[in-house]
Amino acid sequence: MSASAPAPPQRLAAWDRSGRLARVVRSSLLRVLGRRLLAAVPVMWGVTFLTFLVMNVVPGNTAQALLGATATPAQVAALQAKLGLNKPFLTQYFDWLGKILQGNFGSSYSSHESVTSIMGAQLPVSFELIVYAFVISIGLAVPLALLAVRRPNGIIDRFTMMFSMAGVSVANYVLAVVLVWVFADVVQVFPAIGFVTIGTDFGENLRSLTLPAVAVALPLLGFYTRLLRADLLEQLQQEDYVVTAAAKGVGPWRVIIRHALRNSLFGLITIVALNFGTLLGAIVIIEQIFSLPGLGDGLIQALTNHDIPVIEGTVLIFALMTVGGNLVADMLYAALDPRIRYGSATD
Repeated sequence: MSASAPAPPQRLAAWDRSGRLARVVRSSLLRVLGRRLLAAVPVMWGVTFLTFLVMNVVPGNTAQALLGATATPAQVAALQAKLGLNKPFLTQYFDWLGKILQGNFGSSYSSHESVTSIMGAQLPVSFELIVYAFVISIGLAVPLALLAVRRPNGIIDRFTMMFSMAGVSVANYVLAVVLVWVFADVVQVFPAIGFVTIGTDFGENLRSLTLPAVAVALPLLGFYTRLLRADLLEQLQQEDYVVTAAAKGVGPWRVIIRHALRNSLFGLITIVALNFGTLLGAIVIIEQIFSLPGLGDGLIQALTNHDIPVIEGTVLIFALMTVGGNLVADMLYAALDPRIRYGSATD
């Protein structure tokens, strides 16, 4: 057939069907995304209100903390008026919320620096740590679980279960101290504290984040591995389509990866999304231990200084990251299971 010859009708029909299918998939995924974003609006509003409420009812006077114990009542009252802390609670909240909606997070009470610039410097550090921890935990959990279910109760399976039990039994901060002692003090492979930016030296950047990322990831790795192993075993032993595929002579690895793993990923995605808030709480502690200049370290300093704008901005960013993590999980559900996106498209 020459290059200028028209395509056969069958091929044109196939292209047309594939084009319609792609449009339907995109449309249904956009519907899922839109519904989840609308559901996130009241959640974010509740986070902002509760954060502002808690910061206004906790003991302590912000103006007194900023001025010091020797400040006179007149000086404290003048600073409260300057910062707007003498206004009614709802007035303060809606003033702050209005600025937030305009992208203005205010200025730090202690350093007078823009909260946006403070979090802009801290966010990349925390984001790198989260991504690194996810790569370690999920990147190792899936192959470990697959190797374990290939021969249940075998040597690899028993080792995996022992490793998983050890991981979930150790707290992040205890593990961090042990890692520092072994790999920074005894072996001296990784630095104990400090952070090197990715733009300065990529290799040193990874070295400075390896121990913190491992301290965050190992408990998650143990939990994810146990969960995925149990789900895979249930799929392999009880689901008819898996038994049928094996009876037809399909190879064991193909049965595990192509048939069982796809359905088992739903449970893993759910747990990862639910644990995202726990992960953010862990990095607050880990960043303190390893002196990483991230959002967690900044939050602790802001709490110490009673720096309300920084605290509120950081908590809001953590909430946005949590909502974003759950949104990604919803998109993965829709990508893995057509029933979700088509069902959402017809609602």
